[in-house]
Amino acid sequence: MTHYEIIDKKKKKLALSEAEIRFFIRGVTDGTMPDYQVSALLMAICINGMDGGETFFLTDAIKNSGAVTDLSKVKGICADKHSTGGVSDATTLIVVPVLAALGVKVAKLSGRGLGHTGGTLDKLECFPGYNICQSPEEFINIVNTAGAAICGQTGVTAPADKRLYALRDVTATVDSIPLIASSIMGKKLASGADIIMLDVKYGSGAFMKTRERAAELARVMVDIGKRAGKSTAAIITSMEQPLGNCIGGNLEIEGVLEVLGGADNDLAKVSRVLSERIYLMWLSRTSDRPPGAALAAKAKTEVEACIKDGRALKKLKEIVEAHGGSFTGKFEKARFVRIITAGSSGYITKIDTEKLGLINVALGGGRLKQEDVINHRAGIKLKARLNTFVQKGDTLTELYSDDPAAAEGAERACAAAFTITEKPVTPPELIAEI
Repeated sequence: MTHYEIIDKKKKKLALSEAEIRFFIRGVTDGTMPDYQVSALLMAICINGMDGGETFFLTDAIKNSGAVTDLSKVKGICADKHSTGGVSDATTLIVVPVLAALGVKVAKLSGRGLGHTGGTLDKLECFPGYNICQSPEEFINIVNTAGAAICGQTGVTAPADKRLYALRDVTATVDSIPLIASSIMGKKLASGADIIMLDVKYGSGAFMKTRERAAELARVMVDIGKRAGKSTAAIITSMEQPLGNCIGGNLEIEGVLEVLGGADNDLAKVSRVLSERIYLMWLSRTSDRPPGAALAAKAKTEVEACIKDGRALKKLKEIVEAHGGSFTGKFEKARFVRIITAGSSGYITKIDTEKLGLINVALGGGRLKQEDVINHRAGIKLKARLNTFVQKGDTLTELYSDDPAAAEGAERACAAAFTITEKPVTPPELIAEI
């Protein structure tokens, strides 16, 4: 078996065997397969695709290219969730404490934001002292004592994926469904959880621009999870506008606290559905009652009660403090604020969500390179959403920055992110499919 033979086989639209795929990933991991051959195979996969078996074998090989988290010492069934990325998507900071308060153990390894999307770890570091770097023993201890832990992935998690992604990024092979699915699920399976819930985004602020592509990716990832013996489900949600009303660290944390305090908005709705589905999967594995309408109703009722009576908010505080963070409930805002107003009267019929994410980066609230430092005080607060009727001069957004020049420079771009027309449109379904 040679790397050349594997490339030639996929070029001819033939399915690769498990042995061939594992040989390929070993070559990626140990460096014996040069970049030009890896890139050639990636392009062949991108053009000719992979069947379900190939995609699973690729995922499993990526998972086993590095360390796999051992959760055997966690007392109970572990759950995890993953979002494919969006703008103002702070659902993890709502879902995790809700589940932990209900007795579901959550062992979550998260990432940082890059480009227009935000990162869970960056948001958690808005709590002074929050330590995302815990040893495996400390990570397990926090899960067992606080009910949940959210930390950063180690450098030895799925190392093959890091090299593959770097090459995909420069060879126009990023948009391949098998490659996307194996990248995401390879890391999820390496995290070791028993239950995996996926939030697959589509729209202007998402990587998948159409609902159809998002549904295709979701089906492939759920299939991978089931082949791996995990309880796996996915929801497909719209990112045609920011999920919450705030973009940027401290502002988004305030939005999280509002939801855990009982606010009802899009962020709350998606968070509740994610919580209910994960809790339902957990109940199905731990309850004597058969899965069905009664168990689904129980999940819905208990999730709502957990938020309403304050248990979820109390649990978030406990989780933050278990990681060494300070939970004061007070967050600084940037020194300069610019108000962006509507240039005409009418209905907001389109919001360029990706552009708003990039404006947040320009204000200092995000990063374009891994080494960029985030200013948690910077961000955007939305005052109008899709299908809102605005009068000329009404506030669309507030821009927050410690750099007045950055805020001034972002003003025109922010106004251009909103399309205002005379007639309203039917907004996309927030939760399109489960």
